[in-house]
Amino acid sequence: MTELRPHERKTLLILEKLGGKASLSQLTAEAGLPETAIMRAALALQSQKLVEIEERKEKTLILTQEGKTYARKGLPERRLMKALLKLNGEAPLHKAIKEAKLRDNLVSIALGWLRQKGWAKLEKGKLKTLGTPEKEGIDERLLRLLDKNRSAILEKLDPEMRKTAELLKKRKLVEIEEKTVRILKITKEGQNLIKRGIQAMEEVSQLTPKLIATGKWRKVKLRKYNIRAPVAKTWPGKKHPYLRFIDEVKSKLVQLGFKEMSGPLVELSFFNFDALFMPQDHPAREIFGIYFVKSPKHGNLSRYRHVMAKVKKTHENGWKTGSRGWRYKYSVREASRLILRGHGTALSIRTLLSKDLEIPGKYFSIARCYRPEVVDKTHLTEFNQVEGIVVDENLTLRDLLGVLEKFAIEIAGADEVKFRPDYFPFTEPSVELSAYKKGYGWIEFGGSGIFRPEVTLPLGIKVPVIAWGLGIDRLFMMRAGIDDIRYVFTQDLDWIRRKGMV
Repeated sequence: MTELRPHERKTLLILEKLGGKASLSQLTAEAGLPETAIMRAALALQSQKLVEIEERKEKTLILTQEGKTYARKGLPERRLMKALLKLNGEAPLHKAIKEAKLRDNLVSIALGWLRQKGWAKLEKGKLKTLGTPEKEGIDERLLRLLDKNRSAILEKLDPEMRKTAELLKKRKLVEIEEKTVRILKITKEGQNLIKRGIQAMEEVSQLTPKLIATGKWRKVKLRKYNIRAPVAKTWPGKKHPYLRFIDEVKSKLVQLGFKEMSGPLVELSFFNFDALFMPQDHPAREIFGIYFVKSPKHGNLSRYRHVMAKVKKTHENGWKTGSRGWRYKYSVREASRLILRGHGTALSIRTLLSKDLEIPGKYFSIARCYRPEVVDKTHLTEFNQVEGIVVDENLTLRDLLGVLEKFAIEIAGADEVKFRPDYFPFTEPSVELSAYKKGYGWIEFGGSGIFRPEVTLPLGIKVPVIAWGLGIDRLFMMRAGIDDIRYVFTQDLDWIRRKGMV
């Protein structure tokens, strides 16, 4: 009678019970042992030619969070179509959208797929059906199937379903995970061994104090260590890939001689807008452009009274800056309004006012900012911005472009950059940076420029200041190959574990 270790004996007998052939997951479930224990036993049995191990790649379909929502609530185009049919097949677009209760960011998606599926068309602001669509499309059937079963094997779907799966993947509604499936099969030698009988071999994996004290260690058989045996995956604690990226950006900026700026998240409108020569009736100061603090509504500006007096005159008549100003009655009360910081440039103003300011000097911040945006794949209501200023009497626009290009290529991994003129109330000239990466495309990173005299002179700065504010979230997206900004802050543990350094 041949001796096998307990797990090897158990694995072989369960494999026979399952018909002589079974997957690793089947054996794990039947044996009640960890997958690693079964795999170690399988490799030992394979080395003795008692089993064969076959491997194949298998693709598993699972729903994304967006896919789960659509599986339960319906695709945007289906919801808009149902609303249109309720309105007798024709209605003004805004009315159909209201009836469908679609969010703004889903309207263009719904219209695009209505047109692509040939369900309806939009003419002169009116949406009109082109016929009655089938009750349930193949894409909807697949979503429902995945929602019900949690997953599906791509290779087991019919050709039409597989084609639909690829389409849903492009729509970011499903993810395809590839894994290795292992199938164990008893060989002829293994079958003969079972017929002859198998005896469990008693082994110990470690010497205990009891075995040593009693002298039993001389009689037991020590288990051999199999260096080829697979081990369980371990996921040690580590920083989120995005936080590691931020640390890297900070480190590079410090190496380039920049000092880090800091400031409050709850900011005074004076620093966020007024000191940047943005008039108090600017659209960015509306409720749709910034978050206002409900209580308290106003902060204390008394310590900045001397600077605010100059800013007030600059807004009203240009003061000594050579400008005509904005020609309105400046409100100190409005300047004291409390808001959530809307951009990192507020930190630059605080730094330029600081008694510790060095000229020449280089400063940066990675600032959390808040704006009431419509959340989609390129916008969030809460985001980070890398902000920088350089203060020096010999600065030119060429210096600014050099800094921006270095950012895009060295930090974001871009292949190509381009600049185009832009407008900001606080810089002149103003430049917008866009970058291109092969396989990713072009993406806008943010704006930059040289601070206007209307900004610097009231602060007591008489030398040029170049400034930029770039979306560091987008820099990371390009570096990591992510096309949806929401994934920057994902809690998907599988993605976080698999994502190495970017």
